[in-house]
Amino acid sequence: MAQPAGTPSAAAQYTTNPPRELPKRRGTELVMLAFSAFIVTSAFVLVQANQEEELSWSVVWYGLAYLAIFSVAHLAVRRWAPYADPLILPCVALLNGLGLVMIHRIDLAEARMALARGEEAASYAPRQVLFTVVALAFFLGILIVVSDHRKLTRYAYTCGLVGIVALALPAVLPSSMSEVNGAKVWLKLPGFSIQPGEFAKILLMIFFASFLVSKRDLFMTAGKRVLGVELPRARDLGPIIIAAVVCLGILVFEKDLGTALLFFGIVLVMLYVATERIIWVVLGLSMFSVGGIIAYSLFTHVQQRVANWIDPLETYHDLGGGYQIAQGLFGLGTGGMFGTGLGLGRPDVVPESHTDFISAALGEELGLVGLSAILLVYLLLAMRGMRSALAVRDTFGKLLGGGLSFAIVMQLFVIIGGVTKLIPMTGVTTPFLSAGGSSLLANYMLVALLLRISDAARRPQQPAKPKPMPKAPLAEAHTVMVQRPPADSGPAGPAHPYEGGRHP
Repeated sequence: MAQPAGTPSAAAQYTTNPPRELPKRRGTELVMLAFSAFIVTSAFVLVQANQEEELSWSVVWYGLAYLAIFSVAHLAVRRWAPYADPLILPCVALLNGLGLVMIHRIDLAEARMALARGEEAASYAPRQVLFTVVALAFFLGILIVVSDHRKLTRYAYTCGLVGIVALALPAVLPSSMSEVNGAKVWLKLPGFSIQPGEFAKILLMIFFASFLVSKRDLFMTAGKRVLGVELPRARDLGPIIIAAVVCLGILVFEKDLGTALLFFGIVLVMLYVATERIIWVVLGLSMFSVGGIIAYSLFTHVQQRVANWIDPLETYHDLGGGYQIAQGLFGLGTGGMFGTGLGLGRPDVVPESHTDFISAALGEELGLVGLSAILLVYLLLAMRGMRSALAVRDTFGKLLGGGLSFAIVMQLFVIIGGVTKLIPMTGVTTPFLSAGGSSLLANYMLVALLLRISDAARRPQQPAKPKPMPKAPLAEAHTVMVQRPPADSGPAGPAHPYEGGRHP
């Protein structure tokens, strides 16, 4: 039965609606950034009111600088990573802003104490704003240059070599060029100093992610079975042995337990994610524990850290003893459940309260509830990064995104565990909160890579363009016999014997 003209066919009639484009969610990101700006501005006002009992122009200056920095960051994400996760940048903005508030609060307290002594105190908050601007430049550079995270695999071994050199460089330099507060992790240059280990962790994660993707089958191969456990083959233990040796070298020669623990933890997690075999984690922890015991028996600075961890009050008055840890614990105890209030505590009595112990300062003035809320923001940031890593389509992106996200959690565990006396104290900074340029720059680069991976994970997959059919050469083309149509002969018949028929 013929179908009337203009009536849609059955196939067209029951065709489902075309898939809608995934929302970019940049509006959600802007609203959350505005909410972060409101919290940070309110915190600045409270600090200024409680410390100086009046509002000064410094609140306006810090507030405008904060708004300008993250407005540029938002526009950059909107332009170069439009499908990125909408919560990653607001979490970073809130953490960075709260860190700036606390650094400014400690500056005010130290300025008052210095004025009483007739001295001039250093201000860390303006420097932190400058470091944030430089970190924003690095952030923009990563978003623009790294248009596709998969291109990093081309430079994996270069990243690994540069990372190892950057990690080992402070150890081979003289103490006058690399040592600060007993740890040889710095590179002192004219006018400024940097901590190359902060950048090395990102370079080494790129290398390990690419290496594990290309050599995954080797680590999946099981060796001998001992007590029901399939052990890896001896020849496959090379990478984890190298990682353990490098970490012990950092612990011994650079006197930096935090970087060693952070680096080795990242390697183990990436290895576990790539192979899904828990035996690698067990072997790695066993090797690190044995190395730590050997280092404790041989080196006095390791013994001092452990003694401060076990009982900081016993070494309270010793040089390099437990005074800092004890004061941090006193501050946390003073804050209690809800804290003393912003600007009403005494975080300035804790040494290095603006860097290593900024979490103790926040715990004193915001209490357990406020510090727990900050830790939940970190957890949300890491979870969104992990979610992007799971959603991305390529294996390299999954490993790199998982490693970057875990690095945030691991770094937070190392420093918070040291401040609360869960583990021995280390020199790792709190991401985005602590004062310092190297940590801020490296972590903004880390966030830019996470946003790039998140953008690739949420971006709709473009349909593959149909390939044009190649034309056959003339010699191979099929030939077709064409019949001439019969001529109209009329009543007299054909005029030629071959007209109207087929030619011979």
